[in-house]
Amino acid sequence: MTKRENILKTVRFETPDYIPMIFSFNPACWNHYPKDALFELMSEHHFLFPDFDANHPPVPYYGPQQRAGQPYTDGWGCVWKTTKDGISGSVAEHPLESWDAFDGYTPPDPALSCGLEPRDWNQIASNLQKVRSNGELTSGSLNHGHTFLLMCDLRGYQNLLFDMIDQDPRLYKLLGVIEDFNLSVVTRFLELGIEWMSYPEDLGMQIGPMISPELFRRFIKPSYQRIMEPARKAGCIVHMHSDGDIRSLAADLVDGGVQVLNLQDLVNGIDWIVENFAGKVCIDLDIDRQTITPNGTPQQIDALIREEVENLSTKNGGLMMLYGLYPGVPLENVKVLMDAMERYAFYYA
Repeated sequence: MTKRENILKTVRFETPDYIPMIFSFNPACWNHYPKDALFELMSEHHFLFPDFDANHPPVPYYGPQQRAGQPYTDGWGCVWKTTKDGISGSVAEHPLESWDAFDGYTPPDPALSCGLEPRDWNQIASNLQKVRSNGELTSGSLNHGHTFLLMCDLRGYQNLLFDMIDQDPRLYKLLGVIEDFNLSVVTRFLELGIEWMSYPEDLGMQIGPMISPELFRRFIKPSYQRIMEPARKAGCIVHMHSDGDIRSLAADLVDGGVQVLNLQDLVNGIDWIVENFAGKVCIDLDIDRQTITPNGTPQQIDALIREEVENLSTKNGGLMMLYGLYPGVPLENVKVLMDAMERYAFYYA
């Protein structure tokens, strides 16, 4: 079974060979840890890093919003700032903080920009063709923070919530501008024949969501449904990522068309995820980065992965797992986590 076939069978509950596991490095890690130590870990974990070549190790890439001391203005006019290379910054200047700026406002052109930086669709088509030729899964994605967070970036969080409470007619117009942009991006990816479409957007805080369920259902959910509908009709797998506590919104996401839900484990609670989604919706589980992996013992880290596999997966599939490494996790814990991910990926083998 190829990697592509295994992922599809996992999503469709069709008895995959193993649980898909992804381990990613935040770009800031390459300045925080000794590179040789990270390369050694990658070389020792072939299942997680099958394409690692010690003679051609990965070269860190910092996005334009991830460069310390270099404010960056994106295609929407939002000004990003960060204090650490590799860590995505936050928007410090909102181009539509005053509605007076909305008259004559020009959004980015989806034919030329992803919103954050320039985009070359010919290059994307070429890349997807290579992926397809290699028998791998073809996928597309909207920018992280494509709707709700983008409105926050444009208006400012507090202004946006007041707009929603007041049902300001200009907000509906702005949402329409954003939705048109997103639909154009989705359509272009679909025309290139993708099989998987991602809609990443953080909606949760440490406790509870950043937007009430009522406001989410009034403003955001209908837009989500409209931008996901073309992918569903084309037979694409619809994937959504959201950090934070999204327990009061998750059912609406699935109802809106999400087939693979990427959410955080301990913030939402393993028991809650089991009760609401295990065996029903494919879970792409984001492994804890706050408590156990940075501060726990090797036994606690191994036990966490085992618990999640035993409770959230079945032999039929339905579970994928992801870990994103950020600076601060001891390297010995990183190794234990990698070992556990490789071990329990084959729990049902």
